[in-house]
Amino acid sequence: MNTTITSRRRMLASLALATGTLLGLSACAGAAAGDPAAGTAPGGTGDAAALIGPRVALTYDGGLLVLDGTSLETLADIELAGFNRVNPAGDGRSVMVSTTEGFQVLDTGAGSADAPELTDLVFEASAPGHVVRHDGRTVLFADGTGDTTIVDSADLLAGAAAGRLPETETVPSPQAHHGVSIELADGTLLTTIGTPDARTGVRALDADRTETARNEECPSVHGEGAVRGEIAVFGCSDGVLLYDDGVFTKLTAPDAYGRTGNAYVTDTSPIMVGDYNADPDAEGYVLSALTIVDAETKTSRVVSMPEGVGYTWRDVARSSDDGAVVLGTDGALHLLDVTTGEFGASFPVIEAWQGPAEWQDAHPALVVDGDTAYVTDPATSSIHSVDVRTGELLATGELGAVPNEIAVVG
Repeated sequence: MNTTITSRRRMLASLALATGTLLGLSACAGAAAGDPAAGTAPGGTGDAAALIGPRVALTYDGGLLVLDGTSLETLADIELAGFNRVNPAGDGRSVMVSTTEGFQVLDTGAGSADAPELTDLVFEASAPGHVVRHDGRTVLFADGTGDTTIVDSADLLAGAAAGRLPETETVPSPQAHHGVSIELADGTLLTTIGTPDARTGVRALDADRTETARNEECPSVHGEGAVRGEIAVFGCSDGVLLYDDGVFTKLTAPDAYGRTGNAYVTDTSPIMVGDYNADPDAEGYVLSALTIVDAETKTSRVVSMPEGVGYTWRDVARSSDDGAVVLGTDGALHLLDVTTGEFGASFPVIEAWQGPAEWQDAHPALVVDGDTAYVTDPATSSIHSVDVRTGELLATGELGAVPNEIAVVG
């Protein structure tokens, strides 16, 4: 069901209240299903209270794993055929699983002792692609049609508790393409321009979905985010495109080919960190440089990784102090000061590794939640949590399968 524009936009105060209320409702509903009152936790430990906290969702060839985010104990092993992707849904508990049918809701039980469950709730989408979370809104992009589906993130909790999908808004694209959309606080929807053969830029639609601006100087547009001040950033094959207060600005890369395909941002820093590739003929997916963009001053620069160390798009994250953390091919976490562009401390975590032959292939991945870094190690079918401030190993989880993609919620 599509909402009207008037009902679609909600005040932040109402969202915050709704989120708190729905968390309580969901916890009550889930308590009956998981039966923590009987003293048996989903993982069989008998200590339900110990499992209340973040959850980690992992994909493997043939299924999903859900782990307790503190102990890294496996709480659920769910069979699911195909190559599936996982993204936090934005409500602090759910994960969107990209399947052949669309975006399927995985209830991880984060913040409770509830057993994880792959629900029957599916946002239907042809070739489900990017999931973007910003300002209390979750935005889903279907590559097969170009449709953008928008939902209030907090409504996902109520929907899961009631066994139904929440109300959504759908905004079509002129043509199907591998794209992405992000909605800003004032209702502006920024959505990519493209065809099945090429992507060229971004257009801005107001709250009534009337186009107000566009820029088609961003070839191969890919990767998005919003930094402090709600300045939106998009990667291009020759630089970065910014949208600030109704105006697009293109920052050209220092190299003729200088591709940024992923944006790593926080809403408390004006600085975007992006992956960077200056060689269009390079084989494989390992990169050796990053781009740093100051969206407020509209400047950018390229910084090199430490000598002999590479990374892939799965290996960059932002920390609670607005710094950046990179998991290198040497198996160490490298801390980057995004203000100076200098690398500081590094902490060894896993053995050295090589990049994947195909982008879908399992290889080490990094997610940082607060000050905790989660590092997967396909070579040993394990996962580690590390304090990014000190390098202390917090926990290790032995998995019964080779981990591929990862999402952390809660």
